[in-house]
Amino acid sequence: MSTSDRVANAVGEHRAFESTGELIFNSTTTTFDAVVDATVTDNSVSLAVTVTVPMLSAVTDDDLAPIVEDGWYETFERRVTDLGAIFRTDRELTPQLTRDDGEAVVTATLTDRNIDRGVDDAAALIDFVEGTYVQGVIPGYTYTDPVAGLLEQ
Repeated sequence: MSTSDRVANAVGEHRAFESTGELIFNSTTTTFDAVVDATVTDNSVSLAVTVTVPMLSAVTDDDLAPIVEDGWYETFERRVTDLGAIFRTDRELTPQLTRDDGEAVVTATLTDRNIDRGVDDAAALIDFVEGTYVQGVIPGYTYTDPVAGLLEQ
């Protein structure tokens, strides 16, 4: 079995993903847009994780002052890049965060020889981003979906 087939099998058996194309997988466990793009080498797999979350002003019916949203974004950036011990193995990984047109985009690439562990860690990163986002939601505003739904859980 080729490494590409092993990656497809590992992701296919994982509860957190569904295939959307050759070695491209969508997360099924987050409300946000989360995609993993796998690249196979002879002895490992690289998993490029991208999670797109809305800026707060895009998910509230209330007026949100730019300074409030800027402060929220800076805090989200500090929190989401401080991974701690969320992975099954030690990783030197610092996600990158960009802000674009009402969205914040978190990206990170992890590489592993153990495909199952790599897929688990990609799922853990996506869950971490979602949890970090929810923890940072500012109380006192009326939120719309998908944030309203997350807060109700």
